[in-house]
Amino acid sequence: MAKKQHYIEWVYEVTKQIPKGRVTTYGHIADYLALGSARMVGWALKQLPDGNRIPAHRVVNHKGQLSGRHHFKPPEEMQSRLEREGVTVVEHQITQLERYLWIPSQELIWEEPEFE
Repeated sequence: MAKKQHYIEWVYEVTKQIPKGRVTTYGHIADYLALGSARMVGWALKQLPDGNRIPAHRVVNHKGQLSGRHHFKPPEEMQSRLEREGVTVVEHQITQLERYLWIPSQELIWEEPEFE
């Protein structure tokens, strides 16, 4: 159980680092953490409690699609948040993904977080 809890917290820590107006993919987070898969990152983000301050709206699938939008209330909220940050979204997909893409392995130095 502890390892699973740490993985969730690691996903949250990486997600907190995504700059405003940028996005990353589930796969890029998984690659950076070198644990599990893109689906595990999605599963971890799905565990976020309502009212949290982690910018999960900045995590999209490998095609730039807002595949996690159904976990927002209402589902249009994910797109609204991204658009308020200047990200262009058309039909639930980021246009010019490469323009907004933030890749953790290129931006962060891995340090295993210390948890209480």
